[in-house]
Amino acid sequence: MPIITISRGSFSGGKTLAECLARRLGYRCIDRDVIVERAAAYGVSQNDLRDALEKPPRFFDRFMHERYFYLALIQSALTEEVREGRALYHGLAGQLLLRGGHPVLRVRIVAPTERRVKIMQERMKSSRKDAIAYIKKEDGDRRKWTQFLYGVDWEDPSLYDIVINLENLGMEEACRVISSLALELRFESTPESQRRMDNLAIASRVRADLAINRSTSGLELDVAAHDGAVTITGKLAAMDQIDEVRRVASGAPGVVSVNLEKLAPPIRG
Repeated sequence: MPIITISRGSFSGGKTLAECLARRLGYRCIDRDVIVERAAAYGVSQNDLRDALEKPPRFFDRFMHERYFYLALIQSALTEEVREGRALYHGLAGQLLLRGGHPVLRVRIVAPTERRVKIMQERMKSSRKDAIAYIKKEDGDRRKWTQFLYGVDWEDPSLYDIVINLENLGMEEACRVISSLALELRFESTPESQRRMDNLAIASRVRADLAINRSTSGLELDVAAHDGAVTITGKLAAMDQIDEVRRVASGAPGVVSVNLEKLAPPIRG
């Protein structure tokens, strides 16, 4: 069975669809709050983690590194949460954060603006004007967020395996279509796909551990893992950080060796 990710705009019915699919397929249903809570176990604020997932960056964002920091923790939490498969995640950028692991059935849900406005008015008791402004802002923020971090437009259909328009399709019908697709594709977990997922989880954990460690928290590093062999790429701020990078990376669960040959030394003034 694949992991399923659901991308949707606010008040598009993504949560309802996710819960329906979870019941049909026997999957664990995971939302953003579950991931934020797990990531907060590193000792950081849940509010700050939510901001990192929701607020778009400014052009010259002096908090750019903080965004890297929080996303490192979020990706680590998400990969651990879905590591064993049979999981469904409905939250921002799940299909991007999980690239390279288990097979992922990437679903995009769209709904007419009028339908979304009506749902928001009913749930939040807001005016039509406020509902329209809120939905427009949320969609714009998500577009800026994915463009900034991944260089893609979150509405690009090529990012998804299936796009469901709820204009003329009921929720139960949409649920049936997607669950049937998930079953027919038979993305069964194989030893190779589990190995890829384990590699992604190890790499994400190492990057999060380096981000949270005081001596290495100022660095922005790329981490790759292959059967426990970890390779770290990036630039050091000071040469004495190399021993700490090795120590932190070596201490992550599943790491058997650490290659730092691709770490660039600091630029001397």
